[in-house]
Amino acid sequence: MKGYLWQATPSNDVHPAKLLHWESVAIDAVGNVIEFWGFKRNQGRVWALLYLRDVAHTAAEIEKELDLSKGGVSMLLRDLERWGVVLRVRTPGDSCWRYQAETDLLHMARRVIEEREFSFIARIRADLEEARKLAEADASTGKAQIQRLKRMETLADATEKALKLFLKTSRLDVGGMFDVFRG
Repeated sequence: MKGYLWQATPSNDVHPAKLLHWESVAIDAVGNVIEFWGFKRNQGRVWALLYLRDVAHTAAEIEKELDLSKGGVSMLLRDLERWGVVLRVRTPGDSCWRYQAETDLLHMARRVIEEREFSFIARIRADLEEARKLAEADASTGKAQIQRLKRMETLADATEKALKLFLKTSRLDVGGMFDVFRG
């Protein structure tokens, strides 16, 4: 099935039923960052648990370890699978689906940028272009305001180019954006 993995051998690793103190601190830190980026805090917490443990967990185990509701975990896992940051796996002879974290952090960042940030930048660029055209059509708008709108458009273009370059090279060059600020 597309999107699902089969683990060759079941994991017999024992993981604590309660988070260790360091796990709790790290998991909450990731949750806070994810929330800052506009996602759900618990999405980050679920991914961090799976990433740190490096063991596929059932939804029930995630519920218990993070003290979340069954419905909440179900929605979180569905969202995380859609974003490609959690994979559903099944071991031979096991009837339960388990979930494991995507461990390629650059792959995850690329996917989020492609799906989320590019559409956001495209909307900003379209709005700035519309504002500039309206300003140019309005006789009361001064040349300085039109120039500032053009600089804002240039900044949006530079941001998009920097993100595209990042996706191709895994390097983020924001030098062009600073030129816009200086100009």
